[in-house]
Amino acid sequence: MNRSPVTSPPPDAVIPEPHPDVKAGERIGPHYARCFGCGGDHPTGLHLEAVTAEGLTVAARFTVTDVHQGAPGLAHGGVLAAAMDEALGMVVWLLRKPYVTGRLETDYLRPVPVGATLHIRTRCTGVSGRKAYLEAEAHVGAPDGPVAVRGAALFVEVPLEHFTRHGEGVAGMVPDHEVNP
Repeated sequence: MNRSPVTSPPPDAVIPEPHPDVKAGERIGPHYARCFGCGGDHPTGLHLEAVTAEGLTVAARFTVTDVHQGAPGLAHGGVLAAAMDEALGMVVWLLRKPYVTGRLETDYLRPVPVGATLHIRTRCTGVSGRKAYLEAEAHVGAPDGPVAVRGAALFVEVPLEHFTRHGEGVAGMVPDHEVNP
């Protein structure tokens, strides 16, 4: 992927260790039950499932259903971008700090048919100040299947109050350990 300077980490960026509570192989639950990306209670959501891998890496997957299609029989590009965004956001969750997407770049390499499972691998490529730099690659059918989508992102750390100012608050949205560290 040809990343823009915005999603490329600067020379002083470091790759921090995940929060000490994070264990490899651990399932990452939804941050909010009705989240379109990871919430199990969203009727047409992605229902993305994810586990932690080594370091600041996440392995996620979701199955494209008929409610996710754009062209007949194919996943909508916006839905694929949403899946990448959700999986990338799970990487910074491993730091146990609140982040929001600042920029998301998505390259579509092949169509993803309805019924296919997309396997997404995300990783942190650096953190500098409040900025986290991330990459993702999505494979169709299996973790080593053909690459369908690549992504790069810049996430920005925000105060937890960001969510109370701009949304309905944090109750039920983030795991309790993030609200009360």
